[in-house]
Amino acid sequence: MSRFSAETLPAAFYSDPSLYEAERRRIFARTWQLIGHEAQFTEAGAWLAVTVAGYPVIVVRGEDRIRAFHNVCRHRAGPLAPDGQGKCGGSLTCRYHGWRYALDGRLASARDFGPAEGFDPREYGLMALACETWRGFVFVNMDASAAPLASTIAPLAERARHMPIENFCPMQQVTHEIRCNWKTYVENYLEGYHVPMVHAALNAAIDASRYEAELRGEIVFHHAPPRAGTPVSGLWGWMWPCLGINVYANGLSMERMWPLDHARTRLDYLYFFPEDLPESQQIAAVSCSEVTTAEDIAITEAVQRNLDAGVYDRGRLSPKHEGAVALFQDLVTRTIHC
Repeated sequence: MSRFSAETLPAAFYSDPSLYEAERRRIFARTWQLIGHEAQFTEAGAWLAVTVAGYPVIVVRGEDRIRAFHNVCRHRAGPLAPDGQGKCGGSLTCRYHGWRYALDGRLASARDFGPAEGFDPREYGLMALACETWRGFVFVNMDASAAPLASTIAPLAERARHMPIENFCPMQQVTHEIRCNWKTYVENYLEGYHVPMVHAALNAAIDASRYEAELRGEIVFHHAPPRAGTPVSGLWGWMWPCLGINVYANGLSMERMWPLDHARTRLDYLYFFPEDLPESQQIAAVSCSEVTTAEDIAITEAVQRNLDAGVYDRGRLSPKHEGAVALFQDLVTRTIHC
């Protein structure tokens, strides 16, 4: 069946806790996830810790390069750092029992451990993750056999090759906790069908009747002609499984749509602007974005309530407007059943 005439996923796909566990293992543990920006790792020992779909991750700059690890001590699973960012000097130290690791992940000291037969410190280094960068952005992948980041991001890299992305610096992060399944929010991001009904300001700025989604591998590009006199331009895209990318003339934003569990989503807006952009313009850009986000949160939470109500099972996808939603649903289904 063509994806453009497909039924939707059943409602249970958006509420089943056991399905979420499969998504963690088969989607989020096997895909490239945006963690931060090289500007956050300017010196050895600078670290950034986040939780990705329940997986604790820490990224740290060593003397030679940036590396990523599970934020899990090999002794008794203590954390090396709380979620956030900071500097640790020349080593990472477990906050539970004080085991100390070199910045390349080797166990440097098992504090006051005592003699232990058969204990080889070389076998207890941190669990490493794949870590790569694209134009300053730092991505990790928990799958050691994953294809290089370049193969996934290639359509985006080609489309953005002439954009001055390196001129933008990380300036602000805004986080929202949303009471909906992560897929509910991603699907809302992937279509413009709802724009005339939900986003009055955005609908006034673009011609939503000519809104199109272009599918390129595991990347989606959105196109919507601006109305006369409105400053809508740049690149608006999405990368499997949960990253929104918005590049404009005076800045960009990245949107991470990470699940907290089967019923809640953490939305992180990472804003990047030129260093010399007046603060007033930065505030205006963030405020405009937050208006649209508030509208999206309200409608996706309402949709989730209806998905959970037990009165709806399946619907149909619009051939004109929801091809990207169908692509996403196809990727989810194929991935969790592989």
